[in-house]
Order: sequence, then C-alpha cells, then structure tokens
Amino acid sequence: MAARTVIIDHGSGFLKAGTAGWNEPQMVFPNIVNYLPCKENPGPSYARRRVSLGIDICHPDTFSYPIERGRILNWEGVQYLWSFVLENHKREHEVPPVIITETPLREPEDRKKMLEILFELLHVPSVLLADQLQMSLYASGLLTGVVVDSGYGLTRVQPFHQGHPLPASGKTLEFAGQDLSAYLLKSLFKEDCDRRSLFQLETVAITQMNKCYVPQNLGEALDFRERQKSGLDESNTYQLPDGSRVELTPMQRVAPEMFFSPQVFEQPGPSIPRAIVESVESCETSLRPLLVSHVMACGGNTLYPGFTKRLFRELMGDCVSSTKATVWAGSNRNFSVWLGASVVAHLSTYQSEWMSREEYGEHRRM
Repeated sequence: MAARTVIIDHGSGFLKAGTAGWNEPQMVFPNIVNYLPCKENPGPSYARRRVSLGIDICHPDTFSYPIERGRILNWEGVQYLWSFVLENHKREHEVPPVIITETPLREPEDRKKMLEILFELLHVPSVLLADQLQMSLYASGLLTGVVVDSGYGLTRVQPFHQGHPLPASGKTLEFAGQDLSAYLLKSLFKEDCDRRSLFQLETVAITQMNKCYVPQNLGEALDFRERQKSGLDESNTYQLPDGSRVELTPMQRVAPEMFFSPQVFEQPGPSIPRAIVESVESCETSLRPLLVSHVMACGGNTLYPGFTKRLFRELMGDCVSSTKATVWAGSNRNFSVWLGASVVAHLSTYQSEWMSREEYGEHRRM
C-alpha cells in the first residue's frame, strides 16, 4: 500500500502532494480557489458558482484561501483541492490510500468533516491523519528535539521526546509569511496597495524570494545599507513585472527581521528564538540540554538567507542550559511535513493508525 499512498500536506499558503517514497512532493500549488460566475448566479454569492483552482485573471476579486492561519474556513474549497490531487493520482480509475496532515489548531469537528469528505465524497479506500509537527520531526530522522515550523500562516514551536510531543510546552505564534507579505505590500505600494492585485502580489512574492534576507545584526545592516549611495548596489534594485525599476529601502531588504524583532514591525511577540527558549524552559530540566541541542528548523520562512545562522546565534546568547545549541536545517525543509509523512507511509508501526472505509462505515453506524 505504501508504494501508491498519496500524501497531502495542506497548509495555509501552499498544498504539497505526491506519492510516498519520493524525495519531494510532485505537486505544489497555492492554497487558493476562485469562484467563477455562472448564468444561474452572476452575483456575489458563492451559491451555484463554479469553483476552480488558483486565481482567475479575468475575475481576480473572486479568490479565497480555504485554510487561513491553520484553520479550515471553506470546506468546499478544501474538497475541491483534494479532489484535484486525487484525480491526478488515480491508477486505472482506482483512488489511492491517502495520508492527510492535520494542523494542531484543528477544531474538534474538523477531523469528522475531513473523514466525511475523504470517504463519502472522494471515495478513498483508507486514510491516515497525521500531525504536521510530528511529521517534521520524522523528516529529520530524530525522535527528540524541538521542531520550529514557520510557514505562511503560523509559526509553531513544539518539543518532542522519543517521538511524542511534550505536554503544555508547545507555542503557536500568529505571525508568519503572510504578515511579511502584507508588510512588503504596504511598504512597496503604500496607499495604492491592493491585496487582490495580481501585479502587486507577484511583485511582493518575487521580492521576498530574490531580495530579502535575515541580517545578523539589524542596526549594523541598516547603517551599512543607508551609507550606500543610491543606485550603486544592483542588489537593491528590482525590475517590476511592467518593466519599470524600483530601489528597495534597507527595511524592505531585511523584512524577515520580523521573525527576530516582531515589535519593530508592530507584530505580537515573542520572537522565534524567545519562543523556543520559553518552550524548552517549560520542559523538565533533565531534558533541556538534549532538546536545545536538536532544534529543527523547517517551513518556508527558514529558507531566507541568514535565518538559521541568526537563530543559532540568538539561541547561544539566550541558552537555557550550558549545552551548545544546534540548529538542524535540511535542504528540503520547506517540505519537511510532507517528507515526514512519506516516511510514515512505509512504517509498519503505523499500520494500526490507518482507518479503512469499512471501519469508517462501522463507526458511523454505532
């Protein structure tokens, strides 16, 4: 079964999907659906409108994010995205077994609704619901340590011991990639900023990927940038999709500083390093040296140049034990959750965690 199991890691920013056993997901696309007007309903209501994937350039104001800040808000959109994935992974018209990752912020009724969609509407033969942070742990090859996952909607910190989360030690910060995007959108376009503008969204996305970095010292980085004469540093300039060129300000270049100094950007604290320290301090004293020596960075925000180096420096400066902090960062850490689920698909120890369609039916009849 593992050889044909499909893994769906549905995050707030992107959905990652593919067949277990690969080194990375074969499908990665934005967590976005749009509702196209139809003859029966040309108005703004979602009722009887056609749902499709991504943003429609002819109707850019009709898209929505089915999952925001780790919470499912639009089940119809979620079902459409899952259906799209499974249609692309059918073999001889047969729906494969599925591993779906779950956010720690799920509501009590979410699991029931997920199983209802998967078994009753998408007709999967068996399902395994997997915790996202635990999957990131397995992707690292470790069983004990602190998982730090910073994605599009949330930043989460969770210590683990022998594969199990330590109770009352996890932290969830509601500032992440989307807040960085919002800052750059407002900073670049000021009063003209429009979160529904495809031109502006593309500009922000490319700026983040190609121009932003985490400074090792914010003050020194700003002083250095401000001393440079305008136009001398080619890395400070950016060509917009319409061909015009703009020069980025020092604060725009170092916008990922938000994760280390959230107060500078008017974001709620604590910073990521401080959240890690507080999380480890809430654990048993005997476990702290082992935890702080196995800090696993994952999620798209950890890919910014300078992120892991800065994280290591701050943890060493604010360490909760005499043990040297160690930050583990794999090259595919933006896919850590998916990769961990791919590992679990091949583990015999997880066979009892799977639910078959027959078991679901029996549970429903009880």
